[in-house]
Amino acid sequence: MQAVWILLGKTRYPATFYQSSLEQGVQQVEVPFEIAAEYVPAANTISTDKLVQLAGLDAPVDAAFDSIVTQSERMLVLKAQAQILAAKQVPVLIYGETGTGKELFARAIHNAGLRSAAPFVAVNCGAIVPELIDSTLFGHKKGAFTGAIADRPGVFQQAHGGTLFLDEFGELTSDVQVRLLRVLQEGTFIPVGSNQEQKVDVRLITATHRNLMQEVAQGRFREDLFYRIAVGVLHLPPLREREGDLLLLSEALLAGIASQDTSLGDKKISAEAKNLILQHPWRGNVRELQSTLLRAALWCSGDLITAHDIEQAMFKLPQAQADVLAMDVSQGIDLQQVIAEVAGHYLRKALTLTGKNKTRAASLLGLKSQQTLSNWMDKYGIE
Repeated sequence: MQAVWILLGKTRYPATFYQSSLEQGVQQVEVPFEIAAEYVPAANTISTDKLVQLAGLDAPVDAAFDSIVTQSERMLVLKAQAQILAAKQVPVLIYGETGTGKELFARAIHNAGLRSAAPFVAVNCGAIVPELIDSTLFGHKKGAFTGAIADRPGVFQQAHGGTLFLDEFGELTSDVQVRLLRVLQEGTFIPVGSNQEQKVDVRLITATHRNLMQEVAQGRFREDLFYRIAVGVLHLPPLREREGDLLLLSEALLAGIASQDTSLGDKKISAEAKNLILQHPWRGNVRELQSTLLRAALWCSGDLITAHDIEQAMFKLPQAQADVLAMDVSQGIDLQQVIAEVAGHYLRKALTLTGKNKTRAASLLGLKSQQTLSNWMDKYGIE
């Protein structure tokens, strides 16, 4: 039991240690070593038969998925399911929090599929200026609008014969959804400024952090388009739910960083630093972990990345933002202030994302109209 207490007290639950004896009474003691530990399930010994049983079909995970580092049983099942989808030509919807590896899965599906020799074209729908969405997707003819000085193919045409990956798919407005549905149904589109239909053959993979079923239920996303794109569906879990993967991923990401820059080679993570990594919530998931490790490796003066290096490299949110649902009410809180901070944060984020387009920002926030958005902005002092 003493060994178990020390393991817990040095890793998951920081503790003060005491020992007692008849001769010396009760004394506080220091245990003179540091360790890091993480619960690792038996997923690394999971059999192929078990994977097949969980996935429902005979789908070995091949080399196209080797870059997805995991020993989490849940992720291993997802890799097996993705392998099944790679062998088919059905549209795939991947959803999960930012930084969970949606594009990595999309590329693995493409590389393991029949279209691997053809183009893979990735587009972030949330980053396209609304006025250029049609031109970006379907291309345009010279002179179609001011600035169109030459014919330009859209991403559908660029991905012809291959795979088109539309990230942040849930950000597309309803009018664009209608035009996309037509392309998926008929396999044709008309470039901006043209009157000639063009045929296209693409395998579509979409990704979003939004719950599209909920968006459909609330009338913000077309039901017919949803069922068209969501034939194969993969839900990627956040890093905090991938048991046993944090330290494994940390080592793999650090090795990847070292392979790109020899000056960052031979870096090791100390036990104290590993414990910090295990305690952090990683809301940015793998992307946040990788950027944190890169910063720590860059700032580390020796070959050992210390807890101080990791702490410096982490971005920490204010308490109200970090976990607004975990505040200690027994100590008293200002509920109106909490609501104001949350509302202000998302109002500003929606306005930035839409280029200060109030109508679209209101839609993203589930508000009824531009006027409702303006009222919220006035209430919480948003310029």
